Amino acid sequence: MSDPLAPLLELDGVAAAVKSAQDAVFAVHRHPANLRGGSATAAEASVRAARASAAIDGADPEIPADAAVKDPLLAGALRVAESLESLLPTWRRAPAQALARMHVLAAADLVSDADTLGRPRAGTGERLELLAQLVTGATSVPGPLQAAVVHGELLALGPFGTADGVVARAAARLTMVATGTDPKSLTVPEVACLRRVARYREAAQAFATGEPDGVRAWLLFCCDAMEMGAREARGIAEAAS
Repeated sequence: MSDPLAPLLELDGVAAAVKSAQDAVFAVHRHPANLRGGSATAAEASVRAARASAAIDGADPEIPADAAVKDPLLAGALRVAESLESLLPTWRRAPAQALARMHVLAAADLVSDADTLGRPRAGTGERLELLAQLVTGATSVPGPLQAAVVHGELLALGPFGTADGVVARAAARLTMVATGTDPKSLTVPEVACLRRVARYREAAQAFATGEPDGVRAWLLFCCDAMEMGAREARGIAEAAS
């Protein structure tokens, strides 16, 4: 059975960008501070990722000194970030369940009808099933490419109608961990996406068209963000050393 994502590696520049991103992430894991465990880097990366992810969608990313987060989107993003390690086994075997749980956490303060939490919108089931197949073994392309596709597909699909961006970016983080590309979840590509948020949105819209040039632009953007996220992780590790 052919790999449905393999043709993406044939798009101009994509294979090289994927390798460059993968090499940058692997290098961060070899930093002395991370070889000793990396828990401090991972903890800081998780918070930075959540803050950046919420800010991309318009939230105030500042965490108050008293730690009482009032912005509902930021509060949800932080809850999702805290849950990712425990959700990893579910993501590997039943991605739809993990997505539903992430939405419950992300959107709890955003919806008036609690019954809608974790329930995909009508008409999204088929594409979510295809995405689940990719996550559970239908592709063997490198992790950065898988993560970029998961990220882009969830943004394009908007399966829940609220907090979809937070869920998409968290799912991309899970994919990086699950594929062994970023097993300790040290990198922070979300910060790179926030710093170039206009380009991020343009690239996501290009991916959603399904046209080869648009898909290529998104994949290249994501790989570049992963490299920048690796540099962010290196800075965290050096500060902790």
